[in-house]
Amino acid sequence: MTELTDLSKPQAAPDHPMVRAEGVHKSYGQVEVLKGIDLEVRPSEVFCLVGPSGSGKSTFLRCINHLEKINAGRLYVDGELVGYRQKGDRLYELKDREVALKRQDIGMVFQRFNLFPHMTALENIVEAPLRVKKENRAEARERATALLERVGLADKAGSYPSQLSGGQQQRVAIARALAMRPKLMLFDEPTSALDPELVGEVLDVMRGLAEDGMTMIVVTHEMGFAREVGDALVFMDGGVVVESGHPREVLGDPKHERTRAFLSKVL
Repeated sequence: MTELTDLSKPQAAPDHPMVRAEGVHKSYGQVEVLKGIDLEVRPSEVFCLVGPSGSGKSTFLRCINHLEKINAGRLYVDGELVGYRQKGDRLYELKDREVALKRQDIGMVFQRFNLFPHMTALENIVEAPLRVKKENRAEARERATALLERVGLADKAGSYPSQLSGGQQQRVAIARALAMRPKLMLFDEPTSALDPELVGEVLDVMRGLAEDGMTMIVVTHEMGFAREVGDALVFMDGGVVVESGHPREVLGDPKHERTRAFLSKVL
């Protein structure tokens, strides 16, 4: 496989957390989904979020790139506030254009692949670098071709999404996110919509990214992946962090009764 070099990972790790959450709250009307999340993700770390459906994992992930606005607390990515600018003691919300500019540095892969159905795999990957970053077409296509090779789909450049399996579509989605050269990748249960036999090919690509030093936050039910690849794991339930630590420690010897009850059903 082609080495990623500068296709994905940042050239130098900052000396501060890549992601820091301080007392993050998020509500929808009267329903409080996040009830004060505090955590840190270090550069080049694979950070796994696990927990039952409705625990707030995906909502927290969407808050990181300001797809959802938090109601209280602070979120930082690479040392910068997410969605706001601070002047003195006051916060001012960034304009949509400013948010979009910062969002370019954060790649996100969803449960559903969200590929443009009328574009080939190569065209899907090239689209954002051309339109958003105004990159040279030849260079964007060259990098897109290298990324398709990186995810094992060099022979599918001219295929449309309808001609690809779910696992192949998800790998194209990962390549599309990497084409923007993000400093952080967010994965929201990237294998949950796949048939069981297709899960492995997506996880293999994610393992490769981890080996290359990409900072990743992964919402997942794939406990084997979390145990083998993860550097840190947080178990969430009811909008709070119940337990955290190294994946092998949390999964192998959970301290909290709620964690033990959850893991007894999924392991």
